[in-house]
Amino acid sequence: MSVRRPAAEVLQPKSFSFNEKNLLVVDTILSKYPKEKKASALLPLLDLAQRQNANWISTAAMKVISEILSLPLIKVLEVATFYTMFNLKPVGKNLLQVCTTTPCWLRGSDDIVSACKKKLGIDFGETTQDNKFTLLEVECLGACSNAPMVQINDYFYEDLNEDSMIKIIEDIQKGSKPKPGPQSKRTGSEPHNNRVKV
Repeated sequence: MSVRRPAAEVLQPKSFSFNEKNLLVVDTILSKYPKEKKASALLPLLDLAQRQNANWISTAAMKVISEILSLPLIKVLEVATFYTMFNLKPVGKNLLQVCTTTPCWLRGSDDIVSACKKKLGIDFGETTQDNKFTLLEVECLGACSNAPMVQINDYFYEDLNEDSMIKIIEDIQKGSKPKPGPQSKRTGSEPHNNRVKV
């Protein structure tokens, strides 16, 4: 499969506006904060803009948010560039984030990385030609007891091995949604082989 390597410069849209449905959500978000503290709505508004805009935030969207919150654009940029959950360039429909931090690495994240790269034909920071997958390496996602794990869009897939990772990718490619959570017989994050008796 050929890959589309991200361009050094992203073609930014000239404008952005929240759609009618999301304008109501903006009002709901703002209503949760005192008027003098409306800047506190920055994170949820960035998230809302990203969800509306195919999982990335354009500069135009950040300008709109800065106007809504009466913030300088640089303040919005500081937050959007600090948090890795915000994508500042287009990504594929399925953002596949592989954790390679120590607990996941000790439990085989190298195998998960290899399986993803081989199955998708892309490297970290690349998107498949069909725009269905973008592959990223990330730091701890907080599911260490169920390592190794990946996050795909809003869902965690845990207790992975090479076969289960490939199956998840194949299921998504076929248009079905794999069941999130542990991919082993484990329930939640109970001990892997022995359930503790209380």
